Amino acid sequence: MNPNCPDGNSLGVYFGTAEAPFLKTVPMASAPIVVSKIIRSVTRDVEARVAIPRFDGYLVMVYLEDTIHSDVRSDGLLAPPRWCAKGTVCVVDLDEGVSAVLHRDLYSLAIYLPKALVREVGRASFPGQGAKTLRCRRAEPDKVVSNLASVVLSLFERDPEAVDPLLRHLSIALCAHLLQDSLDVVMPKGGAILPSDREMAVKGYMQENLARELKVSEVAAVIGLSAAYFAQGFKNVTGLTPRQWLTQARIGAAKVLLSEHQLSIKEIARACGFVDQSHFTKVFSREVGTTPARWRDRQLH
Repeated sequence: MNPNCPDGNSLGVYFGTAEAPFLKTVPMASAPIVVSKIIRSVTRDVEARVAIPRFDGYLVMVYLEDTIHSDVRSDGLLAPPRWCAKGTVCVVDLDEGVSAVLHRDLYSLAIYLPKALVREVGRASFPGQGAKTLRCRRAEPDKVVSNLASVVLSLFERDPEAVDPLLRHLSIALCAHLLQDSLDVVMPKGGAILPSDREMAVKGYMQENLARELKVSEVAAVIGLSAAYFAQGFKNVTGLTPRQWLTQARIGAAKVLLSEHQLSIKEIARACGFVDQSHFTKVFSREVGTTPARWRDRQLH
């Protein structure tokens, strides 16, 4: 494993945007943070692959516009497309690197947080609480991170001499918030705990079976838990019930298919696990604020 942070703007290079503007600073003792503003266009005839090698740190993605991507699994196959809405956040441990294929233009902040910095902030901000690692997250809404990202984005337009002290403070605030999020999951006030590996396993299972009816008991059985214990642990970790998370995943998958303009709304409803077109329209309108047909028209125009 390469223990060092990405050199210069190699973070942008990994995204296929070698000229992407970037900021770099050392917020505390010695571990540097790198922030790149990523803008990458995607065309249908050229695969837009992102490949980041192993680093002793985390990749934090803050999506500034809606996008769609598929993770590349360890067997080389693509995972189902994931809808990443504007303002959502991904946190990925780079212990094994990460690879993905973009299906839509990407406009985001890519932040490299070294684990050494996470440990430094943990010792300073959460003494005695064992705050050393971050919870991996996938396209989750987070108003705090989104607001911090807006301030960081403004730094790219400021006098370089004034940027460094601000970026140091913002970096520490970001680490502290992500650590607090992890502590809230590891040490909930009460109820079941769902380890991160089991969380990812059940999310993957639900993603792969969106097209059919899923019972909570079936999903819980995938990781060997009772339905009640799994449901409580899942909500502690994600803030959503399994049914709510599944609905959001189905809406995300539907958005991917709607944006491709190839299937009818009735076909998309069936492919994403809705009872029928009427049910799909009702749920989509409730969650998104407009009908599937109107949402598709907006994407087209």
